Amino acid sequence: MAREELKHFIDTWETEAQKTVRLLDTLPANQYDLRPWKDGRSLGELAWHLCEVEAYLTHGIENGRMDLNLKPPGIERPREVRALSPGYARLHGDALRRVRNLKPEDLDRRIPSFDGNPAAISDLLWTGMLLHLIHHRGQLVTYTRIAGGTPPGLLGPNREQTMAMMEKR
Repeated sequence: MAREELKHFIDTWETEAQKTVRLLDTLPANQYDLRPWKDGRSLGELAWHLCEVEAYLTHGIENGRMDLNLKPPGIERPREVRALSPGYARLHGDALRRVRNLKPEDLDRRIPSFDGNPAAISDLLWTGMLLHLIHHRGQLVTYTRIAGGTPPGLLGPNREQTMAMMEKR
């Protein structure tokens, strides 16, 4: 069963990663520093956080513990929108390699999470990484709209696609 879960996770994650790249490719080029509220992340910072989520979680799994002081290679945040999507693709490839190195039986292994409590690797992958990534990606869709951009439909058509479908009826 664990073999099927690992394959299912990787397949699901790859599908979601393609959607993330599509979103990153639509970010308005001149809005890197857009900060919808004073203490929140900027558009560029939030976009890069998608990379951080995958990199830190998989790097932590590879090292047997979650630790923000264990910096994954290449984690430095680019300072231009145009570098975010290629940076994500690069770090996603590294993260994917780490997960593909796991054995199905590793999914039940527990390692210290960021809060010090033990967590099963399967929970870290599904919840700590994938659902976390999807949550912040939804935030980035909103940022993209605020910045004047048009995000792609990720879990269905976007507003523009919906309107075009309605006009065809």
